Amino acid sequence: MCGMNEPLFPLVIQKIMEIKKTTYHPDGEGGIVITETQDVTDIVEKNKKEYNLYDERAKWSDELLGNKIASIPLAVIDDLNKKKILQGFRVIDDKKFKAWLNDGDNRFFRTRTGQV
Repeated sequence: MCGMNEPLFPLVIQKIMEIKKTTYHPDGEGGIVITETQDVTDIVEKNKKEYNLYDERAKWSDELLGNKIASIPLAVIDDLNKKKILQGFRVIDDKKFKAWLNDGDNRFFRTRTGQV
């Protein structure tokens, strides 16, 4: 348990490290290959339930945080950062992010029907 004066950041990093698995192995040319993986089964199953429960007749909200459309695992967030679509958790390329969300290959991360 975190005390009142203890920083929260190390606990967040520890939790992230528990979520993602990092492995290292030689690349055969004197370098190292770093691979990060994450079991996304629970996230995908929860997303499917939310997606199936969503009322397709519901209107898009005008509220800033009123439209949950996806739950994206940290490993995928990392990939979107590498593709320069996100910077941290902030969208920096709206067009590419919308295309990514609307891509059928990424439907398992969606929690709502419709086009973004």
